[in-house]
Amino acid sequence: MAVEKTKDVLETVRTKRAVREFSDQPVPDEIVSTILDAGRRSQSSKNTQPWTFILIRNRETLKKLSECGTYAKHLAGADFAVALIASPDAGAPDFDLGQAAAYIQLAAWGFNVGSCIASMWEPDKAKAILGVPPDHKFDVAISFGYPAKPPAPPKQGGRRSLNETVRKEHW
Repeated sequence: MAVEKTKDVLETVRTKRAVREFSDQPVPDEIVSTILDAGRRSQSSKNTQPWTFILIRNRETLKKLSECGTYAKHLAGADFAVALIASPDAGAPDFDLGQAAAYIQLAAWGFNVGSCIASMWEPDKAKAILGVPPDHKFDVAISFGYPAKPPAPPKQGGRRSLNETVRKEHW
């Protein structure tokens, strides 16, 4: 059975919000796979695709990872998380992992699955929890799940206007 997305791309971008509190409703495996596949398809510097994604569903592992960063507590209540790992020879890992994170989160929100980035302020501890080789980069995980409550609608004035953000031809 194919699972259909719920929003078009522009609506997904417009309404995406960080979700830190999740319901107990599990996200179907087919949707999880589709979300991960969106990350796999993201662009990367010179098409190096330096990432490995670790899917985490184990409650104890999620709890342990939630203790690796001051703002990572939401991982403990997530239905699942994805650790974004970059190989040691990655040319631009922050850019590439950022692209993958964006694709994954937008794909998730297209299915009404909320998400939030968690910084691993103790990357060595986080690597040990997941068995990530020491020479690989791991400082971001993303929590996922259906929101416990509907996210607030976009605020008027919540973002700088397009005219304040974009300059044409030069500064």
